[in-house]
Amino acid sequence: MASTITLVRDDRGRGPFSRGNTIVIEPRTEEFADVGRDVRLCFERLGDPAGSPLLLVAGLGQQLVSWPTPLCDALGEGGFQIIRFDNRDTGRSTHSAAAPPGLRALLTGRYPSDTYGLHDMARDTVGLLDALQIERAHVVGASMGGMIAQTVASRWPSRVESLTSIFSTTGAARIGRPAWSTWIRMMSPGPTSAGEAADSDVAIFAHIGSHGYEQDTAWVREQATVAWARDPRTDGIARQLAAILATGDRTSELSRITAPTLVIHGDRDRMVAPSGGLATHHAIAGSHLRIIAGMGHDYPRALWPELSSLIVDHARSADLQEYTDVSSTT
Repeated sequence: MASTITLVRDDRGRGPFSRGNTIVIEPRTEEFADVGRDVRLCFERLGDPAGSPLLLVAGLGQQLVSWPTPLCDALGEGGFQIIRFDNRDTGRSTHSAAAPPGLRALLTGRYPSDTYGLHDMARDTVGLLDALQIERAHVVGASMGGMIAQTVASRWPSRVESLTSIFSTTGAARIGRPAWSTWIRMMSPGPTSAGEAADSDVAIFAHIGSHGYEQDTAWVREQATVAWARDPRTDGIARQLAAILATGDRTSELSRITAPTLVIHGDRDRMVAPSGGLATHHAIAGSHLRIIAGMGHDYPRALWPELSSLIVDHARSADLQEYTDVSSTT
């Protein structure tokens, strides 16, 4: 029986969730912006429309819904306008027509001529800010999204009010590398149905997730089902992975970042080893590092309050510093 999409909440006002063969998604307004070079990004705005913009950049193959809505709501309650979006080749944003690179290309570094890099994805991000007429924003990125956020902060410093880099890395060799057991799981064939997508995500997050906290399998399954309903294509993952590998070591570039920076990493991360967070911290002068015990490569429900507090406090501190700097010159 085919799945259907019903735009309702559950009887307690929550969502999204799945019930039998029905995917239930909370009502939301998704928008689109042309950001240049024939790339169109799908995005969503939450929180306080009048608040300081806080941009959430998702990781490898992750859609905008990978940022848990309750976490976004908590950030919005901190007085921020939250913007989450699908990177190119993900979700409802533009997908490349080029064939994804094969395993040999990824292993040998002989990428197709049309391979894009993290700087291209960072330019997409700045293009979204331009389309929304946002001059400066707090930029929060996770995993690959952290790499994109770092690139925005280093190449477009005037656009970044503050930077938060979550379980990310510098691209340096042998730093922040996935465990071999994780690589093996990443090479598995992609899912062909909503059920397979849910099973696949449950399996991978059981491996790379936060083993120091309760694993919410039902939540992972629901999120995977919702993402599949938005867009089931997975060939963009290989193109995004090629973007990471082709860009290489960005350590020297990170040294140019001047935005107030917070680095968050878990000590149980099997996708991006904790050395990636440490290297990021050491590369960015004046950055603050927070290692969270028991955290892996996900956002366990129990950590939502701590994560939202860390991000909100960091962004508020940057806003206060900006206000102080302006006041001192007037």
